[in-house]
Amino acid sequence: MPFDIAALLTHLDLELLEVNIFRGASQDIGSGRVYGGQVLAQALVAAGRTVEPGRLAHSLHSYFILPGDHHAPIVYFVERLRDGKSFTTRRVTAIQHGRAIFEMSASFQVTEPGIEHQMGLPDVPPPEELVSDIERMRAQLDRLPERVRTFYTRERPFDWRSVDPGDPLQPTPRAARRYAWFRAAAPLGSDDPLLHQGVLAYASDYGLLGTAMLPHALTFTTPGLQAATLDHAMWFHRPFRADEWLLYATESPSASGARGFTRASVFTRDGRLVASAVQEGLIRVH
Repeated sequence: MPFDIAALLTHLDLELLEVNIFRGASQDIGSGRVYGGQVLAQALVAAGRTVEPGRLAHSLHSYFILPGDHHAPIVYFVERLRDGKSFTTRRVTAIQHGRAIFEMSASFQVTEPGIEHQMGLPDVPPPEELVSDIERMRAQLDRLPERVRTFYTRERPFDWRSVDPGDPLQPTPRAARRYAWFRAAAPLGSDDPLLHQGVLAYASDYGLLGTAMLPHALTFTTPGLQAATLDHAMWFHRPFRADEWLLYATESPSASGARGFTRASVFTRDGRLVASAVQEGLIRVH
């Protein structure tokens, strides 16, 4: 079935099983396993549901331990590590089939003023001048291998528009840097900051590891490629809406030891830096 923004919001509306225990449904996005961004987003929502109002997530640090089974729900256990005057700390463990598949620590803070500075918005074309990624891939459906057609062409919760997409079927070595605009494919219908943070967390795992493959002319269609997220961290700097255009600026400073290291900055259209992400992933070519 199509996995649109309405389906994503349903997946983020976790079921409360008991105090500090939540359950979330899983969705196959075409990769045959649970998408890492889904687990990240659900864990963040689970942690946020145990935090008193007025405290927003400012950072999270996570490890992906085992691949998830998209045929089964995931249970999230939240540990209340600290409830201070300004900061709240939570630890979340995601369980499937009796085993931990994911661990995350998240910190929440009351809103308070302070010093401010930030890096500038990269000089890239606006989203209106770019073709959506899904339209571009559907236009060359006959070139896509059967095994990846669903993954690249099915309905998605986001409208992604890459600045310089390249050709995933005939890649050439290029700098380990990529820019893409994205937003939720429809209005979220809520001003809840936790929901918008969860939606951004979901999107943050999309394409980040692929940036480390650019200098080596590798893509997820490369035969024999094994790629998986190992860890993922995020920082939320300023308020934002995930249903308005955001620029995802990613780069990979290093790859070694069968691992690729990537980092990203998220900007609003008016140039505010609202979030940062860092990820390391497994990259093997058999």
